[in-house]
Amino acid sequence: MVLLQLDPFLNELTSMFEKSKEKGSVWVTLKRSSLKSKLQKRKLSSAGESIEYRCLIRATDAKKTISTSVGAKDHQRFQASYATILKAHMTALKKRERKDRKKSTEAEKKQGTSTTTKPKKL
Repeated sequence: MVLLQLDPFLNELTSMFEKSKEKGSVWVTLKRSSLKSKLQKRKLSSAGESIEYRCLIRATDAKKTISTSVGAKDHQRFQASYATILKAHMTALKKRERKDRKKSTEAEKKQGTSTTTKPKKL
């Protein structure tokens, strides 16, 4: 697996979104990883050393797969850049239909008063 640096990864991700604008999808997965084998992890844990976990990010458009690894130091910068890219390329999403709150509460009140009756006292 070839890991790209952060800036080339973000550039490739932008180009993937551009290519799939008319037709297609881009899948992005994020996963916690130490980028070490199980044997290396066991050696570190038995020696009492802490394991530095990183965030492994993969993106694919079914033709091409790219990946990068982000450490704790670069996480804020990467997250801000990634959010900007997502906001810029999520133009094909449908807007959610919202009910008018006044109309729905008035309709509920009308239905509630006609169907409920007060219990009689004995």
